[in-house]
Amino acid sequence: MTGPYDDIISLPHPTSAKHPRMPLSDRAAQFAPFAALSGHSAALAETARLTDQRMELDEDARAALDLKQQLLLERIKEWPEITVTWFQPDAKKDGGRYIVSTGRLKRIHEVDQVLVLADGLRIPIGDIVELESECIRGLL
Repeated sequence: MTGPYDDIISLPHPTSAKHPRMPLSDRAAQFAPFAALSGHSAALAETARLTDQRMELDEDARAALDLKQQLLLERIKEWPEITVTWFQPDAKKDGGRYIVSTGRLKRIHEVDQVLVLADGLRIPIGDIVELESECIRGLL
């Protein structure tokens, strides 16, 4: 059987005098798959991430929260321990998540409408859905 390359098939592989031969590991890297869709998996994960929708409190629940805040304001010098359930809006998409935070109440900043805890956490009053404290439990 004869073919078009019979005259060169038995010749030795040519080697360059100027350039060293490339290692096999580097040759393999040339043909490795690349990330054509870089960031795509992160975008899918962000889309799949679930968020909660904000609950709107009725007038009675809002009035009860206001009363609890007034009672806490009267005892603010005691730094009462409180447990607050509040809504934290998501920075990237609609909705958010509900967080339960516990700590000592340092102050109620009426201008900024936030509760300030001793650890520095600032909770927007408009995002609070539940507020509990031992010091006001018996007063309600």
